[in-house]
Amino acid sequence: MQIYHYFTVIIILAAAFGYFNKRFLKLPRTIGVMIIALLTSLGIVLTASSFPDLFVQTKEMILSIDFYTILMEIMLSFLLFAGSIHIRLNDIKSERVPIIAFSTIGVLLSTFIVGGLMYLLLQAFGLDIPFINCLLFGALISPTDPIAVMGILKTANIPKSLETKISGESLFNDGVAVVLFVAIFEISKVGLENMGFADITLLFLREAGGGIILGTILGSVGTYILKTIDDYSVEVMVTLAMVMGGYWLASSLHISGPLAMVVAGIFIGNRGREVGMSSITEEYIDKFWEMLDEILNAVLFLLIGLELLVINFENIYILIGVIAIFVVLFARFVSVGIPFFLLKRRVKFETNSFPILVWGGLRGGISVALALALPRESSGDMFVAITYIIVLFSIIFQGLTIGNLAKKLTIKSANKSQ
Repeated sequence: MQIYHYFTVIIILAAAFGYFNKRFLKLPRTIGVMIIALLTSLGIVLTASSFPDLFVQTKEMILSIDFYTILMEIMLSFLLFAGSIHIRLNDIKSERVPIIAFSTIGVLLSTFIVGGLMYLLLQAFGLDIPFINCLLFGALISPTDPIAVMGILKTANIPKSLETKISGESLFNDGVAVVLFVAIFEISKVGLENMGFADITLLFLREAGGGIILGTILGSVGTYILKTIDDYSVEVMVTLAMVMGGYWLASSLHISGPLAMVVAGIFIGNRGREVGMSSITEEYIDKFWEMLDEILNAVLFLLIGLELLVINFENIYILIGVIAIFVVLFARFVSVGIPFFLLKRRVKFETNSFPILVWGGLRGGISVALALALPRESSGDMFVAITYIIVLFSIIFQGLTIGNLAKKLTIKSANKSQ
């Protein structure tokens, strides 16, 4: 019952903060909810001496919530499926080269750039952290989060093809980065000397390839089931069962659940929509997943804001975290820039797309969840604090300015062409 009570409190807070944001702040929903949660957390900390019971009870509630499990093993499957079900396959096909490049080469480059620079930075501060741990941090901070930025970009009237590049990259690099994180984590446990190149390659192929194959099977079976019936309530339940059962199966098989959900969502959103859904079914499935997406996003960003209460912020962690913001931005610049300029001759990129791609690479809940999965005895607390600082900067400052940046660049280009 205690878990149910905590869940009730979280939903009430998400609804209240959502209302306050819509009524007064008028910020993008997820960013507004997170900022209010942050301010609430700060208020509880500042008034701890006056209201000690409130501080203790709130901290106990947050500590009892396994953020990693809730996001990575429960919420992520729904969020990725809900995002990918609205991706049109024709759009993905036309932008497949940059999407694949950014979500694979880009993630690998970012991981090693961040890992290498963080290793040097920590050495400069006298912290002897193994390089493999810095690579783990590079992997967890590299995936970009489409949740906070996509709604803002739509209001900026950027070209549809650029929107597809950003959303496609974000959906796929979540899965790729999780696979990379798992692989590096396995290497850190057994030691690089005990794993050959063939072992590492096999691990990648099993995780990524298995996830893609499972997603294709789920999408195919789901499409067949939708095609054989015409009852929107049952068909909505079929998609729900497919996500929950498919993610559980991926976890049991030790393959990538995130990639499976993205592929299954694209399959259902295209082939399933084309041959298996009536117009009323399509409407209900779209509304159901949009609503679920909104609720889970509000809860996720509320939890990110409340996590402030339980993260260990030492002065040195804050200083390193602030410097790490620039490390991550530099890594994003390079990891997007290299594929961008290599592909520029054969792929059409929109005017001013490069700065939007760089600044639009927001970090979010996945990075926080992966950081919380790090062992505490091997500098886990430090990396959690650094990750949290980077995520807050990314969501608040980049998230609130990307729309204006896109609009200004669009207007500037329009003026030049006149």
